[in-house]
Parts: sequence; structure tokens; C-alpha cells
Amino acid sequence: MSKKVAVVLAAGEGTRMRSARSKVVHEVAGRPMLSWVLDAARLAGCSELVVVVGHGAEAVREVAAAADVRFAVQAEQLGTGHALAQARALLPDEATVLVLSGDVPLVRPATLDRLAAAADSNWGALAIADLEQPGSLGRVLTRDGGKYLERIVEVADAEPEVLAVQTINAGIYALPAPAIFSSLAALETDNAQGQYYLTDALGAAAAAGERVALVVLDDASEAFGANDRRDLARIHRAFIDRKLAELSACGVTVLDPATTSVEPAVAVGADCVLHPGVNLSGSSSIGAGSLLHQGAWLRNSQIGEGVVIEPYSVLDGASVADGCRVGPFARLRPGAELASGAKVGNFVEIKNSKLGPGAKAGHLAYLGDAEIGAGSNIGAGVVTCNYDGEHKHRTVIGERSFVGSDTMLVAPVVIGDEATTAAGSVINRDVPAGALGVSRAKQRNVEGWAARKLKTKKTVAAAEGAAETTSEGGD
Repeated sequence: MSKKVAVVLAAGEGTRMRSARSKVVHEVAGRPMLSWVLDAARLAGCSELVVVVGHGAEAVREVAAAADVRFAVQAEQLGTGHALAQARALLPDEATVLVLSGDVPLVRPATLDRLAAAADSNWGALAIADLEQPGSLGRVLTRDGGKYLERIVEVADAEPEVLAVQTINAGIYALPAPAIFSSLAALETDNAQGQYYLTDALGAAAAAGERVALVVLDDASEAFGANDRRDLARIHRAFIDRKLAELSACGVTVLDPATTSVEPAVAVGADCVLHPGVNLSGSSSIGAGSLLHQGAWLRNSQIGEGVVIEPYSVLDGASVADGCRVGPFARLRPGAELASGAKVGNFVEIKNSKLGPGAKAGHLAYLGDAEIGAGSNIGAGVVTCNYDGEHKHRTVIGERSFVGSDTMLVAPVVIGDEATTAAGSVINRDVPAGALGVSRAKQRNVEGWAARKLKTKKTVAAAEGAAETTSEGGD
């Protein structure tokens, strides 16, 4: 098998995106489209990658920058054939060149393997698909029972009978170097767009008797390209649908796939259940047997086994160990770590803090820059006052401690093991192990308060009534 290299065409402007950015840097399923294409080429065994840049070159270079990537520049947008020709100087003298489009990100590595294998036994190969509504995609005319290419006709140049053909060019090729570059050198611009079409070079090879093999896509969505925002949405959904199908086949229950989003890099263990509206993104991982209720939103978070995430909880950069329960309506920010069996309840926010095994924060608390020991209980309304206006400070709470409701812990402060703080206290000094920390005004009861309050109300009402009578009787 010939050495495999890849050329990714990423110079197009994508004006229909209505965007100042090159279309290949727009994201689908959490990553720029170009990144998906480059990874597919890598997984297909391409030893060298060349990206042809043009419009928005700086942003494209930033997205694609890697040790195995080099860049060619297409200063003028003169067509796909012209774009590929710009990469010639960066490629080996002999190789199978996988030619890919930076805005066709659903292509699978297995498809590229099939194309390369077909090209090895023929002059070259291209991917095709049959679509009920081919739209603006180039039509493929075949010969020898559909095995080989006769020619490709771009829509702008197609006659009505050709437009009726449903076999389309997917824009994914495996072509021989140096032969393809000889064909490119002979191209002319006698077409409706006045451009150098790569497809014309393939047609010329077929007309000269060369065999250009046709590889039918197993999944027609691999041919989806993005020219506008609706295309972006369709491609994004296709990635998500692939992932959900993969998870279902591996023992994950997805109750409502239409409203559930799991990005491709997310790992979900067997026997997990995902309720409607769950959104999992980035590098998140979910351990076996976990239950994620409606509206749970997780990004770059690691969840252990047997965890329950209650409805509408938000976890961003959090780590949750086995057997924990989170929510509903909880927020775990970056650096939040829950040890096994910890529980975080409704409207609790945790940032850069650790809860030890079995620790609990049930309601309406903020824990920032804190460490809570095993078995400790954090009451409703507790706040770690971690910021003094200039610097962040830590709060340390020992094991089996009880922090009473509405306690303000003014950091830096340490609450010892088995210590207690009285509800409503403002704690700004350390509380020793086993001690009770109290900091609040002495209670005073005012006898007869209710009767006096009622008498005052009656007096005010009588005065208002008298004023209204006087006003009505005047001239």
C-alpha cells in the first residue's frame, strides 16, 4: 500500500454563513469542523497533513496547528483543482493523497481506509452517495455497472437529465501523486464558474481510460457539507445521533434521543439512564449505573458509578465519586470534588472545594475555596466568605462537624473535627475540635408586642377614616 498523506481544502470563504470567520473554524459537536477532518485523516494512518488556507488563514492556522500539519496558501479562490495544486510542493513525490474538505467533518476513518485501498488497485477513488434530494452537489455519472467514474458534472453546468441523477460526489478522494498533479496542470476554466475543478481532472483521467473507483458511503451523512448555519445544525445533530446510537448499543438508556445531546468525546458507562434534556459535553465521563435526570448539564466533568444527578443541575469541571447525589438545581463549578457518598442538594453552589466521604450540603449554600471533612453536615444558607476584595482564602472544616444554618464562615478559618457552629453565627476565628462556635447578639423578647402592634394599626385606620370624611364634606 502506498504512503498515505492528506490534503484538507480549507480556503473557502463561506459567505452564506454570514460570518467574519472562515467556515471551517465554526464548531459542531464541540469542536471546529476542521479538527474533525484532521483527526479522521490521522486515524486513517496519514503520516503527513497539509491544510490549504485562504480566507481567515490566521484563525484556520490556529485551529489546525500541530506537529504533523503544514500549510499551503491559496491566495486566489480559483477552485478545488487550483487549491490542491498549491499543496504540491509540500507532498512526497509518490503517495496516495486523501483529498478532504474542511467543511465536511462527518467523514469516518474507515471510509478513508476504504478509499485508499480502492485507489491502490486503481488509478484513484472517490466517495459517492445516493440522496433523494441531491441539491447543489455535483452529480456522478458512472460506467461498468456503477463501479467506475465516467465523469462528474457540477450543478451549474448540468443539463436537466443530469440533474435528475441522485448519485452525488461526496467531495472525498484518494488520488495518486504525482499523476494527479499532471492532470491538474492540464485543467482549463471553461465552466460556468470560471474555476479549475478538481472533478474535471478525475473526469479527464476516466476519459483517458483510467479506472477511478467509486466507493459508496455506508452512511450518506458523511457527505454532508456546511455552507450555511442550517447545515451546521444538521451536521451537529448527525454527530450527536451517531453518539447516541453508539451508547444505546453499549447498554445506555437514552429515554428521549431527540432532546438529549452527548458529544462524541464523552464516555458513558453501561446501565446509565439519560432522561430528556440531558446535555453532556467536552471530556466528561459518566460511570456505570449512574442516573441523570431531566435537564442535567455537564461539561468536562468526571462522574463515578451509581451517581444520581437530579434535575437541572449544572456541573462544569467537577469530579463526583461513586454513590454521590447532586441536586436538583445544584451548581458544581471547576475544582469541585465530591468524595464517595457525598450529597449536594438544591441551590448549592460549590467552587474549588472538596467534600469528604459522606459529607452533606443540603440546601442553599455556597462553598468556595473550602475543604469539608468526612461525614460533616453543612446547614442551609451557609456561606464560606472566601474573598476579601483582593485575595481568596480557604475554609477548612474537619470531620463529623456540624455547621449550623445561616453560618457565615469568614476565611481563612478552621473548624475542627466534631465541632459545631450555632445557626446564624458569623465565624471569623478558628473553632477548636469538639467546641461550639457562637457569634450572634443576645436574644431579647418584647412582651405584649402583638397587642401593641394591633392597637397601632387601629389608631392609624381611624385617623385615615376621619381624614377622608373631612375631605368629602368640604366645598
